[in-house]
Amino acid sequence: MFRNALSVVARSARDLRHVCLLQGTKYYGQYLGPFKTPAKESDPRHPTPHFYYDQQDCLADLQKGRPWTWSCARPHVICGYALGNPLNLVSTLCVYAAIRRELGLPLTFPGKPGAFTSIYQATDSGLLARSMVWMATTPACGNEAFNVTNGDFFRYEHLWPAFARYFDMEAGGVETTDLTAFMADKEPVWTEVVRRYGLQDNPVSRLANWAFANYAFSNDWDVMSDTTKCRRFGFMEFIDSEEMFLGHFKALRDLKIVP
Repeated sequence: MFRNALSVVARSARDLRHVCLLQGTKYYGQYLGPFKTPAKESDPRHPTPHFYYDQQDCLADLQKGRPWTWSCARPHVICGYALGNPLNLVSTLCVYAAIRRELGLPLTFPGKPGAFTSIYQATDSGLLARSMVWMATTPACGNEAFNVTNGDFFRYEHLWPAFARYFDMEAGGVETTDLTAFMADKEPVWTEVVRRYGLQDNPVSRLANWAFANYAFSNDWDVMSDTTKCRRFGFMEFIDSEEMFLGHFKALRDLKIVP
């Protein structure tokens, strides 16, 4: 699909100047278990086949002899507040907290104990968008890959109390939970939350994907990307991850999407 689409674009778009391919830390085998950290763009590929490799090779192959260039952006856990993207930790956390608060339960961490204490990272959606524009408009970025994260690292054990304070809840510790099973019968609870707080009438499925949450909270190994290359090439933006999460929580609240 990627080759077919890009072949048409490359042939038809006479003014094409740049193609930016969105990848992620799965490029480094992050999803398979502990990997070399901090991960660098120059690290060898993981021996397990992955479509990221296929797409990048296809892109580089199609670019040969053409006037346009390519780049690859490698974020991790993209966070924003757009509706209709349930693979979004921000809205998922908000719905999780709202349902537990409605049930009179503390805000416990649903993932593995190791995921609560290991080093993790995230990427603000706005920062990612600006970095991709930068890659597309900076000649030196042509035919290069870049790790793009907020620029800091965190452990959920330190963020969790701040999340609980924001949602006005008691902070709990680790309570490993299969969220798909736990949330299977909670749609009526969310419906009551929507009614009580006068929220936009969005079903849980539009705001959260519990299977994704199970995955996101299961990495009990360090996840770290080195962003030195981005800075060396001139992209100097960064954002504090705690401030990012709380800012996106507020944006969803202001839009009457979550309480």
